[in-house]
Amino acid sequence: MVKKPRYRAPALEKGLEILEFLAPKAGAMTLSEISAGLRRSRSEIFRMLQVLEDRRYLARAAGSDGYVLTNRLFMLGMEHPPVKGLMEAAMPIMHQLAADILQPCHLAIPSEELIVVIARVESPGDVGFVVRVGHRRPIPHSTSGLVLLAFQPGEARARWLETLERKQARYERARIARQLRRITTRGYACIPSEVVSGVTDLSAPILQHGAAIAALTVPFAQRRGARGEPDKSIAQLCAAAARISRELEG
Repeated sequence: MVKKPRYRAPALEKGLEILEFLAPKAGAMTLSEISAGLRRSRSEIFRMLQVLEDRRYLARAAGSDGYVLTNRLFMLGMEHPPVKGLMEAAMPIMHQLAADILQPCHLAIPSEELIVVIARVESPGDVGFVVRVGHRRPIPHSTSGLVLLAFQPGEARARWLETLERKQARYERARIARQLRRITTRGYACIPSEVVSGVTDLSAPILQHGAAIAALTVPFAQRRGARGEPDKSIAQLCAAAARISRELEG
């Protein structure tokens, strides 16, 4: 049963509806498309779009009348003290890890049934696969997401799994269960990328109070003549994740 709101703020609700509607869209959406998608009149939506554009939450796509989200909401989220503290603890260690293994790395946190990448460090070498900041991917189809899920306490993990079964169209219960058992036994994940051939995702949890709050991930690409093997990089990755966890606990 949908909980009835105690108070109504129609203008605010319309603005939030627009942001939530545009968030998963890959391309720009016009006023007419947004109006149709939300089943609201063009006149209702027009003013809200103007305000959101003036406040820099939306922008016009180049050469188009369509609207796209800016990164303003993302940047506001990054200023939230827990996230900011995580970034401050992680970034120096991530830079050192990238220098040691000559591979890029990134940091991902959960966002409902998705993961979102909040920081990255590029490889000091000449070649490396980089995941952009702000990248989102369903938890079951992300090595970072599987690590985050694997290292949740029992009740929290059960809630996450329930949400995934309800919201994810491609949820494969048996596969997920096998992967989670393997990850918790090892203490890390080593899984071929679903996105890029030849890349193996190595990922370890950032723990706080016994639960994973983030995943530190290396998209490992083996190159001829490059030093470092996945096994060695895994050990250094796990050590880096443990250092970040200690920084947060301290």
